[in-house]
Formats: sequence, structure tokens, C-alpha cells
Amino acid sequence: MDTAATVKSSLVTVTGVGQVYRKGSGGELQVLDNVNLTLKENEIVALLGRSGSGKSTLLRIIAGLMPPTSGTVTIEGEPVEGPARQVALVFQTFALFPWLTVLENVEIGLEAQGVPPEQRHKRALAAVDLIGLDGYETAYPKELSGGMRQRVGLARALVVHPKVLLMDEPFSALDVLTAETLRTDLLDLWCEGRMPISSILMVTHNIEEAVLMCDRILLFSSNPGRIMAELSVDLPQPRNRLDPKFRQMVDNIYARMTEKPAGKPGRDGLFPGTGTAIVLPRVSPNVLAGLMEAVAAEPYKGRADLPALAANLQMEIDDLFPVADILHFLRFAEVAEGDIRLTDDGQRFVRADFDERKALFAKHVLTYVPLAAHIRHVLDERPSHKAHASRFRDELEDHMSEEDAEQTLRSVISFARYGEAFAYDDDSDMLSLENPA
Repeated sequence: MDTAATVKSSLVTVTGVGQVYRKGSGGELQVLDNVNLTLKENEIVALLGRSGSGKSTLLRIIAGLMPPTSGTVTIEGEPVEGPARQVALVFQTFALFPWLTVLENVEIGLEAQGVPPEQRHKRALAAVDLIGLDGYETAYPKELSGGMRQRVGLARALVVHPKVLLMDEPFSALDVLTAETLRTDLLDLWCEGRMPISSILMVTHNIEEAVLMCDRILLFSSNPGRIMAELSVDLPQPRNRLDPKFRQMVDNIYARMTEKPAGKPGRDGLFPGTGTAIVLPRVSPNVLAGLMEAVAAEPYKGRADLPALAANLQMEIDDLFPVADILHFLRFAEVAEGDIRLTDDGQRFVRADFDERKALFAKHVLTYVPLAAHIRHVLDERPSHKAHASRFRDELEDHMSEEDAEQTLRSVISFARYGEAFAYDDDSDMLSLENPA
């Protein structure tokens, strides 16, 4: 389907949208900042970025499920001021009513619209048949596989004949093969013109999925979420993942998403906050060690192309990027232009025995993680060499949400325990320089 030739007027227009949440400490968390986009007829567009970049929030704003703090959304020229009648939304989780059959789940949206029972039944049967569940009309959700449940969710969205289908990571809860089958079936229906919709806007953090399915890709940065680039995918459908042009586009997107933040040294600016108030993702030290070992081994020998590494390890960007970022933060690796390269200390870590690894890891954590150095300094100064973790948790909550504070503190504790920089007792919530009894 040559969508470029059939693109018409704008269906959805997002202008200057921002979203700010109030934090428990009284501060503000800006999730979206000055987002502008259009969705036109006969196109599939991806919102591609890491978790936490505000993509799902933007989708809900477009659907009219939440108002933006600033900016406007229009659909077919009408301002969105509540649930938008022109759109349907497919969620990551299946969100089916377990006490209703497949057909009843599909009919529920039509019932809410006041469609007469006979017409409702006829349209629901057609939608169930369209998405490949003919014969399962009387089955209940518990009798279906994950892929079949998501097909029911898709049928429920399509049966209301929306102008725009919004999809929030619709394949991420499925296993790899089921997700691939559902993507292929959805693309076949789209390319054959059998879907009763005009356009699709989908949220994803899967780069290959975006290149495989979409006509345009909007790359989102994080903290706060902004559109940092718009890419056109000028490849005919059906697309071949092994096509050199396909691979090149995937590589280019990885490179764009690992660019150094403008005006900031290194890549530390990827983590919001400064000093001890840097928000860190929760990454296991064992996973960090495993990724270093994978990059050091054949065929990479210390330097790996991130798309190839992700494919080999079956990791998506939300799995791979936080690990790569922490390795960069700890100076065990450098990440740039879609590649990851182990530093000399990264190579030294891989070659070291267990005790040497611990000592090297502790040195890097205390040198490059300000919160870890702060905790160690407090423990060193106290005669008891102990401190309650709540002291540091409270300090963090002055600068970030409770959730981010807990996540950051848990990450630093995990790093410190691995390197034996300091100990932590979960029962008493106490940090110390001695192993708990």
C-alpha cells in the first residue's frame, strides 16, 4: 500500500501540548513539553521512545481521557475536551471483561453508543471474523491465549469504526512469535484496506516494530518528553527485516537515540537531576556484568553494534538502554552513535576474578555515583558506622517523586552491596559498613 500517495488532510493536530504532575513534596514533574504533531489520513505513525518519555500520556491526552496542562488537541478540526468519539484505544494489557464472552466483549462499545442489538450483533460478528477469531464467539477470556485476547481487544476497538486507532504498546505483553503473527496480520488488513479506520497512531519502544509497520516515526526524548526527530520510512510494504535499507534505518534510529545531550559532557545528562539527586534506573549489577561479558566476547571483542546486540540478546530498548546507560555512567563503557564500547576498566572487569570485580565495581560506584559517595561519607563519619536509609530517602524526596527516590536508593544500595562498599539490612532498613548479623 503506497500510503505516501494517498495521504490527505490532517485528522489529528497536537499543538504545544505540555503535561505537568504535582509531586507529593509540593514540586512539579514535567512529563511532556511543547509537543506538536499531526496525524494525516492513510498513515501509520509511531511514537518511539523509552519508558517514561510521556508517550502513553500523550496518547491518553489525544484520546481525551485526560486534559493537557497546556496546549490543544483537535480531531477533524474539533477540539478534544473529553473522550473523543473519533478514536478507539488498544491497550498493552487486554482489559477484557472476564465475565463476558468474546462476542459480548466486542459488543460492549456499541452498546455504550446505543446501537440497536441486531445491528450490534452483526457488526461484532464481522469484527471477530476480521481479526481471525471466528468460532470463538462464545468463549470466555480465560479460555484464550494472550494473542487471542489481544485480538479481542483489537476487534472491540475496530467495531466502533473509529477514524483513528490509538495503540499503546499493543504487542509488548505477548511472546515474540505471537507478537510477530499479530503484527503481520494487522499489516495485511491495513494494506488490503480492510480495516474500518483512516489512520493509526501507536506507542512503542521497539525500534524494529516501528520501522516494520510505520510510515513515519516520531522519536521522543525523555525528562521531559519532547519530539526530538521525525523520520519518514520510505520502504514499500511488506518490509523485509534483512533488507539493507531496513537495517540501515534501524541503525540510524539507534544512533539518534544514543546521541549525547546537547551542551552536556558525556551522557550523564540522560539521567534527570544533579549531584546526589540524580534519578537512576533499577538495574541489577549481575545484568551489568552480563552485558560487559557479552560485549567482550566473540564476535564483538569489546565493541558492539547496539541493534545487533539487542537482537542477539533478545532485548528491547527499554531493557538494553538502561543497562548501557549505567555502564556509561560508571565509566565501564562508552555509548555513542548506536555502538557500545567497553573502556579499559570495563575490559579489566571482565578479565578479573570475583574479588577483583567487587573491588573495581566499588571503586567506580563510589567515584561516579554521588549518592553512593554521600552515603559512604556519612557512614564513615558516624561512630556507629550506621544510618537509617530513611534519612537518604527523605533527602531524595526533596528533589524527586517518592517512586523515583525509592528506585534510585534501591539501585545505589544494590550497586554498593555488590561491591561491598556498604551493607544494608532490609528488616531494619539500616545501612552500615559492616555486614548485618
